[in-house]
Amino acid sequence: MTDWKSNLERLGVTIPPVVAPVAAYTPAIRTGSLVYTSGQLPFVDGALPVTGKVGAEVTVEQAKEAARLCAVNALAAVHDLVGLDAVVRIVKVVGFVASAPGFTDQPIVINGASEFLGEVFGDAGVHARSAVGVAELPRNTPVEVELIAEVS
Repeated sequence: MTDWKSNLERLGVTIPPVVAPVAAYTPAIRTGSLVYTSGQLPFVDGALPVTGKVGAEVTVEQAKEAARLCAVNALAAVHDLVGLDAVVRIVKVVGFVASAPGFTDQPIVINGASEFLGEVFGDAGVHARSAVGVAELPRNTPVEVELIAEVS
């Protein structure tokens, strides 16, 4: 097992409390050996640090950091449900990027989540992935990320 606690400490990241749902869903659900998270927004202390479309109001760098925050919140949902010690591997990440017309660097934005998960879990953080450009996201957030984790 990867020492995720030491990796988070090295990165200066503390897993926050799970973000309360903003609609009718649960933050994470387990079926068998898989935990599916709902789409997570880049909330920090109940607020979105950046809003708008990537490629217009939001830079790629800002959006990449927002994707990282989404991944932190997804891990909080997993941790709240089963504990991060149970994570065997991250299986899949799906990232949605609110994109200005003509913006095509969604994969670079979602690298913020993917690279973070690799830093936390090492080889067990390497995953399959989709990075999708969309017209709008809830609360005018630039990024939303969900993940599937295999757990013991």
